[in-house]
Amino acid sequence: MVRSAWIFATLHPYIIMTSGTLIAFIIIALLGAGWKLFFQSDQLPPTPFPASWKAILNNKVRYYKNLPAGEQPRFEQAVLQFFEDVDITGVETELSDTYRLLVAASATIPLFGFPGWRYHNLNEVLLYENTFNHDYQTEGDERNILGMVGTGAMQRMMILSKRALHQGFDDQRSKSNVGIHEFVHLLDKADGETDGIPEILMESPYIIPWLKEMHEEINDIKDRDSDINPYGATNQAEFLSVAAEYFFSQPHLFERKHPDLFALMEKIFRQDLSG
Repeated sequence: MVRSAWIFATLHPYIIMTSGTLIAFIIIALLGAGWKLFFQSDQLPPTPFPASWKAILNNKVRYYKNLPAGEQPRFEQAVLQFFEDVDITGVETELSDTYRLLVAASATIPLFGFPGWRYHNLNEVLLYENTFNHDYQTEGDERNILGMVGTGAMQRMMILSKRALHQGFDDQRSKSNVGIHEFVHLLDKADGETDGIPEILMESPYIIPWLKEMHEEINDIKDRDSDINPYGATNQAEFLSVAAEYFFSQPHLFERKHPDLFALMEKIFRQDLSG
C-alpha cells in the first residue's frame, strides 16, 4: 500500500502570485505555452546508447525492432531524453533497466512522428507491482486499475502496473498496451481537456473527420460489431487511447479491420505504419 504521506512528499508545490501584473503575464504565457508543451527544445549532441539497452528494445519492443535501421538511433535518443526529463520510481517493487526502457518506449512511440517533442507536463512515473484502486492502494477491493494519469494532488504524475506494462509488450498478439494508452491520455490532456481530441497533435482539417469516425466506431463497439476493446466506448478520451494502443501494437490488423480509422490516425500521429 502506498502511504499518502509518501505521495504528497513527492509533489511540487504551487506558488501563488498576488501581483496583478505578474498574474496577467503568467496567463498570457500559459496560453502560449499550452500549445508548446511538447515542442522541440535545445538539441544536444547524440549520446551513446548502451548495447545492452539496444538488445532489450530489440527483444521487447516490436515497434523499435521494425523501424528502419536509420531511424532506430532517433528512437534511442528520444528514450535517453525521456530519462533526463522524467523520473521513474518503483513503489515497493524492483525497478530494472527493462522496465525503465518499457516506460520510455511507451512515451516515445506515440510522439515518434514529432521529432524533438518532449513531455513537459510530466515529472514522474510510478510503477506498482500490480493493479491498484482509485485510492492508489495495492491491497483490498476494487484493485482493477492498470494505469492512470494523475490529477489534483497527483498532477504531473503517472502510475502504471508493472505487470500490465510488461504484458503489453510481451504478448505479440495483444492489441492492448497500458503504457501507450496512458501516454496518449497525456497527449490528449495537453490542450487543457481530456476529450479524445488531441489538438496539440491534430491539424484542424482532421478534427471533424476524426469526430465522425470516432462516433461511428463507438456505435459499432456498442453494437458488438467491432474488435476494438469495449472499454473504448466509455467516452471519447478512452476511445482515443484504446484505438491508439491497437494502432501501434497491431498496425496491420488494425489497417485491415478499420481502414478509414487507420488512415486518419496515421495522419494524426504523422506515422506510416501501413503494410
